[in-house]
Amino acid sequence: MFPKKPVNFPNLIKNVMKKILILFLLASGMGEVYAQEAKQVSVAATAPAKENGEAFLNDYFMQTYAGLEKSVSGLTSEQLNFKPAADKWSINECLEHIVLTEKMLFEEAKKTMEAPASPKRRKDVKVRDEEIIKGISDRSHKFKAPAELTGKGKYGDAAQALAELEQSRKSVSSYLSTHPVTDLRNHISDTPFGVNDGYHAFLYIAGHTARHTGQIEEIKASPNFPK
Repeated sequence: MFPKKPVNFPNLIKNVMKKILILFLLASGMGEVYAQEAKQVSVAATAPAKENGEAFLNDYFMQTYAGLEKSVSGLTSEQLNFKPAADKWSINECLEHIVLTEKMLFEEAKKTMEAPASPKRRKDVKVRDEEIIKGISDRSHKFKAPAELTGKGKYGDAAQALAELEQSRKSVSSYLSTHPVTDLRNHISDTPFGVNDGYHAFLYIAGHTARHTGQIEEIKASPNFPK
């Protein structure tokens, strides 16, 4: 039997980030007409009236976790593993995808921060925090996740997934405690769709959870969802 081909994690991360950026682009510009016509369930945290830094970033992480916890707490095994259709994900698979992707996005965010700071390029960042949040949490456009980030339904109950996500977020929180907002804003990265900063990289992490909490709510709203 041939050995399993090793996963190319740098390319995998790049592909995931590209899909996230496409989602943002569609929601904030090219896809506006379609987004207006689409029916979607959104449980994303409320976008800030203005970019207010560290306080909002921490709150956004807490809000997205709380939204997910509220959405999945108390679900039975039958509800957790229900699929609206054969080609659709279960809530169990959504939870696993959230946990797997959050860890990978965190690694990508740290890479952004490892690059030399370039405060002179802050003027090149045109996208606003509110647009990042809107783009990633918009459910009117969907993309197929790579196999490495597709859930297999491993959780026996929702509490297991929440505990794993909480542990992962402790690492994120610890990292952010040593990187003030000014530092995050000074780390600029060029993407296929524009210029982002380190702060945006962390907004993507929390926003991804909000996006798939919306997906979980869609599953719960299915006509045949177990009661």
